[in-house]
Amino acid sequence: MRNLKIIIEYDGAAYHGWQRQPDDITVQQTLEEKIGVITRERIRLTGSGRTDAGVHAIAQAANFKTSSKIAGGNLLRGTNSLLPGDIVIKELTEVDEGFHARYNAKSKVYLYRIFNNKYPPALYRNYSWFIKYPLDIDLIRTAVLQLIGTHDFSSFCAADSNTVDHVREVVDAGVHREENGMIKFFIEADGFLRHMVRNIAGTLIDVGSGKLSPAGFLGIMEARDRRQAGITAPPQGLFLKEVRY
Repeated sequence: MRNLKIIIEYDGAAYHGWQRQPDDITVQQTLEEKIGVITRERIRLTGSGRTDAGVHAIAQAANFKTSSKIAGGNLLRGTNSLLPGDIVIKELTEVDEGFHARYNAKSKVYLYRIFNNKYPPALYRNYSWFIKYPLDIDLIRTAVLQLIGTHDFSSFCAADSNTVDHVREVVDAGVHREENGMIKFFIEADGFLRHMVRNIAGTLIDVGSGKLSPAGFLGIMEARDRRQAGITAPPQGLFLKEVRY
């Protein structure tokens, strides 16, 4: 039995998230079916984690077991030839039998994109959150830096989450603004709660607009109360950028 690790890029707009669902098309299901056509086996992928409906990935990681002896390069090319254009396997490598895409991940990096301009984007409408009113990038940056460290992120966890432990370590976080008005917020942590990045992004908009101070942002985080934080940012601005092992 071989254990194969894959790195996948996908546009999540047409999918009901990563995880296989009984009645909806997902990224995991699509990949399993196409890999299975090539290997002539029933394939079960283990992803590094879930992404919600409409969320994209630059480098999602997953692994699967196979008894197929097809060379890795041929398996990669064959599967990509069957996949729809919005999913691509970028890498396929053979890994140790004990490798687990989720449990062996040391950290993940997420990117959230906000298009801050007077007019909405045509090219980025499915890959960013459009905010037309001015945002103060310096205020946002001050708030973002307060995320670094080990904190209880209950204030930024989905209200309907059944996760008990809300403590996560943020290894790095930052934000910058490009000339066209695109604001890119990234965050790296040892784990993420459901809707955590989108809830943080929604609250950062309140900081950037002046409705909330950076000190108020910190106060919301320390309150451990989802009701005090901002709205959940829309999914199309969120990208799983990298999984680090």
